[in-house]
Amino acid sequence: MNARMLPDTPAPSRRHALLTLRDISKTFGTVKALDGLGVSIAPGEFVTVVGPSGCGKSTLFNIVAGLEEPDAGGQIEFLGKSCKARDLLGQVSFMPQRDLLLPWRTVIDNAILAVEMEGARRSDARRHAFEMLPEFGLTGFESQYPHQLSGGMRQRVALMRTFMFNRDLMLLDEPFGALDALTRSMMQRWLLDVWQKHRRTILFITHDVDEALFLGDRVLVMSARPGHVKLEQAVELPRPRRADIVTSPEFIALKRLLLEAIEEESMKSFMSTQSKVHA
Repeated sequence: MNARMLPDTPAPSRRHALLTLRDISKTFGTVKALDGLGVSIAPGEFVTVVGPSGCGKSTLFNIVAGLEEPDAGGQIEFLGKSCKARDLLGQVSFMPQRDLLLPWRTVIDNAILAVEMEGARRSDARRHAFEMLPEFGLTGFESQYPHQLSGGMRQRVALMRTFMFNRDLMLLDEPFGALDALTRSMMQRWLLDVWQKHRRTILFITHDVDEALFLGDRVLVMSARPGHVKLEQAVELPRPRRADIVTSPEFIALKRLLLEAIEEESMKSFMSTQSKVHA
């Protein structure tokens, strides 16, 4: 199944990588959140990230988004050039777990917020947004306010805003985590349709193994804290992916492999916590 147990060695070659992280560590006070993490992401890839609670997934995202600087010694390359994490700020599009829609702005005006703040003419931004409404399933809702929308519709607006902020790399931090199971499944299939049309590079955090496998070209399993990439699993399932692929023997075998890796790390985290409690 082409799984790799890692001392964090990036998969795509540096020559072809959009983003490369090498030996990335991050410490907050006495807590080491990341330790020697490495990963490479190729243009157009959909890479998903799973791991036990507290493994550093959000810290990884904050570094890639330019919101946190890693400890000294790590290396970051973006678009083939060495850079600091702060240089990535504004160079990637980032959607956090909450949709963060502004309650006083309509759907269309929430969708254009990022490009408007970047300096785009409001009339041009709105024209482009109106053209994108059908693709995001928002036709007829452009004048609605966030409180008038369902959870799934709000996430569509937030994703449209993220897509409109046209960057080479998109970071999606559990965007469907708060949705019910049926809506979540529909949103996953819809996101794949949009991604396959635009072929943006996506780094996607999730705590759901089924979601990670259904969406991803590769799944990265994070270790318990301090986090690094414990397992890198290629997902060689055909695209476009049908909803019933989750019941296929190939999918189930991959899921078992990932769950074993996550459960092993979860047990390490639990035992470490217990030893500190009884120390």
